[in-house]
Amino acid sequence: MNHSSHVFSGNPLNRGHIERRSEKWLSEATRDHSSRFLLFYGSKVGLLKHQKTCLLWTNSQFIDDFNIQTTPIFLGLMNKKAHFVINAEESNIPIKTLCSKFNCSFEEIRPAAEQISKEEASIIAQAHSQLIWHQNAIYCSSCGSSTSIRQGGHMRLCGNCNTEHFPRTNPVMIVLVSDGDYCLLGQSHGRLANMNMYSALAGFIDQGESIEEAVTREVLEEAGIEITDIKYHSSQPWPLPHSLMIGCHAVAVTTAIHKDEEEMIDVQWFHRDDILLALRNSSELLSIPGPTAIAHHLIKSWALEQ
Repeated sequence: MNHSSHVFSGNPLNRGHIERRSEKWLSEATRDHSSRFLLFYGSKVGLLKHQKTCLLWTNSQFIDDFNIQTTPIFLGLMNKKAHFVINAEESNIPIKTLCSKFNCSFEEIRPAAEQISKEEASIIAQAHSQLIWHQNAIYCSSCGSSTSIRQGGHMRLCGNCNTEHFPRTNPVMIVLVSDGDYCLLGQSHGRLANMNMYSALAGFIDQGESIEEAVTREVLEEAGIEITDIKYHSSQPWPLPHSLMIGCHAVAVTTAIHKDEEEMIDVQWFHRDDILLALRNSSELLSIPGPTAIAHHLIKSWALEQ
């Protein structure tokens, strides 16, 4: 599967690596009437619902009209126009005022992504991840002093020790383990348990650890299963808050399950026939993640032997 087929992948913006180096260019771009500004309100993104749902973009007049004091985050260029994101909540603008002015709604990015084009979904993934990072990087992790935005939001600089801080991405492995006509799915504590949903096993990649080592370790930790023949399938940016999902397939060497009681509610082997039913939402046995998630595509590609 091509990685750009995943929701949140295939961003059409040129991230403006050269342009963002110039503070003068960025300042002029924020005042340019042709520039476009994507509106967020906290973790929610603005949506316009006319003939089809699309993102709420506005122009630089918005900054003056609402006395925006925060620095817009530069996302990139498209059709020679600069694209930015603004978190309107930081300027204490009532959300009802925005909804009334633009005849829009604000929705969490996961349901929003299911309503808009794949290209726009990839833009909100970038925007949301960057906004979250800026909220968490106000203070320098080296000395504790305040940091300020540089390079249009691609870096923050400490005013005291000059440490440069860059947006982070957390690598997460996710793997579908198979044994003939059976695959291994788990249910972790939290969100999946409330939905009676099973998914591929996943976990963060540790420092000094390869993807293959992380896959092997996580499956052993969560399920007590030894694996071999690890193969890369595809990857997906996951902006909740700023991860990169690295999808793999693997083959079981052992099959006796010894699950991590602290982390996992349940781990089971499921037959291909049950998976095929779940893909059609016809199974009484289990539910699996929808097409928004890479887990769905890992499961589907195995079930259909693609």
